Amino acid sequence: MLHIECPYCGPRDEIEFSCGGEAHIARPSEPEALSDAEWADYLFMRANPKGALAERWCHGLGCRRWFNVERDTVSHEILRTYKMGEPRGGGSGGAGA
Repeated sequence: MLHIECPYCGPRDEIEFSCGGEAHIARPSEPEALSDAEWADYLFMRANPKGALAERWCHGLGCRRWFNVERDTVSHEILRTYKMGEPRGGGSGGAGA
């Protein structure tokens, strides 16, 4: 079981959280101008790297807040957690800003 450091509540067991997918995905500024293929790419295509990846997590059984987790997808090691709106750190995984 993973132990995740909620930036608001402190360390908790993984069972209290749910993963919301890759973090830092920028929504298209003009979605109506996208083709069906471009829209499908935005909705469904993710980086899925071998190594560090920034993900969004929700502390559903605690403070119910969303935050970001930088996690190694090979070892599942939690590299760091940080609040939404804070810049992404040293990881190379993920798309967007």
